[in-house]
Order: sequence, then structure tokens, then C-alpha cells
Amino acid sequence: MKRVEIIAAGNELLIGDVLDTNTNWLCRRLTMMGAFVRRAVLVRDEEEAIAAEVRGALERGTDLLVTSGGLGPTEDDRTVVAIAKAVNRPLQLNEQALRMVAQRYRELYLQGFVDSPDITPARRKMAVLPVGAAPLFNPVGTAPGVWLKVGETVILCLPGVPAELKGIFEHSLPPLLKQVLGKGYYAERTFEATCRDESVLAPVLKEVASKHPQVYLKSKARVFGKEVRITILLASTGNEKEVVERRLQAAIDDLIVALDPMGILLVPIVSS
Repeated sequence: MKRVEIIAAGNELLIGDVLDTNTNWLCRRLTMMGAFVRRAVLVRDEEEAIAAEVRGALERGTDLLVTSGGLGPTEDDRTVVAIAKAVNRPLQLNEQALRMVAQRYRELYLQGFVDSPDITPARRKMAVLPVGAAPLFNPVGTAPGVWLKVGETVILCLPGVPAELKGIFEHSLPPLLKQVLGKGYYAERTFEATCRDESVLAPVLKEVASKHPQVYLKSKARVFGKEVRITILLASTGNEKEVVERRLQAAIDDLIVALDPMGILLVPIVSS
């Protein structure tokens, strides 16, 4: 499995003004692609704070480092500058990125959404990238994403606006991510256990988990109540679908057998 880390940059995230839904969405999508998201952090829009996290990810041998936020035209959008600083790459105007920015502003001008299509210094800023970086077309907003290879690590920079982040991820990234992540498969099964007390399940789950270390097994508690049932998630990732499915089913079978003497049943939850 390829190792992934995520850095979400933005003062607005850390003061609680904006909820960071991007990290949750990225974790889910990347996991479903068979990647292993091992770390995610929130940082302020400060060059050294972002640069320190980038250096750490590189030192840990991360295969894919994804950042969100800090690509826009304002002075506090510092992610690209911080990455250039962290990897010792100079910044330069990227002509391809400039064409992308110009195209988007022409479209916005023709739609009556902006007063001028001119490339101002603030707009030009979004096309200044580290040497060696490739811009990623943004079908929703104006700031291109950034794709940069540093040694064995790929750094992917996405905007902080969720619609823009998802737009680039869905539109521009599939073939590139396939190259980085390779072949991967993820599967999960969710059940409701006919049990109201998570502490009763705990030793059984521990025993089954120890027998199946490649299966993630987690109970999800709720508030106590007469009609409450505990939800149990089992998940696994690997390169081959058949292997993952077989591994997952073996863990489910063992869990059913372990719970049977306790009179606890597992009821499958079908995703809608």
C-alpha cells in the first residue's frame, strides 16, 4: 500500500470558522483507492509551519503528500511558497499555469462574474510555482492545482474550497493518481450487533483482531438505551480483490463464531 499524508492549511480551520470537510473526503476517497492514509494535520497559513510538515512527510518516506488550501490570490495563501522553501526549489512563473488562470478569468468575464479578464499581480501569483511543478486544471475555480515530484514523493496541492478540490481530484487527477498509487482494492462490511454494551464486545473484538492483523475491526458506540445496538466495521486493503475479500470474510466468520455462545448476532448493514 502506498503511504499518504495530508496537510490542511488555513487559519480559518484552526479558529473554528470553517469545518475541515476536505480531509475527511480525501481520506475516504484515497482509502477506497487502496492507499494507506497514515497522517493528517491542520496548520496555520504560515510558511514555516507548512514547510516543517512537508519536510517531515519527506523524511518519513511518504509516497503521496496532499495539501489543501493556500493556493489563491491573497497574501495569506502561502502553501506553494512554503513547499518551495521546504524542498529548496526556486519559484518561477509557469506559462501553462498562467494560460489556465487567464482562460478561467476570460470565461468568468464573459459570464459577467468578474469585471475584467486582465491578469493582475494577484491573479498572476496563482501561476507562480516551484521549478519542476506541473499545474492541474481547475474546472471550478481559478487557482490551478500543483503536482510536484520530489525524490520518491509526489506532492499534490489542492485548493481549500471543497468544490474546487473535488473538481480537480475528479477531473484532472485519475490517471496521475493511478500512476502513484498503483493497483489497490479496498473493501468493508458493516454490521449491527445485537448488543447494547460495547464493553461486552471489547474482548471478543480484540481476540478476533489479533487473529486477523490485516483487517481493521472497530466497534462504534452510541448512547445507552433499550433499543441501541453497537455498529461494527470490518475493513481491509490490498492489491488483489480476491485476497482482500477472502481475508475480510475469514474475519467475519471468526467474529460470528466468537459471538454465538454469547447469543449475540451480527446483522449486515447494507449501504444505500
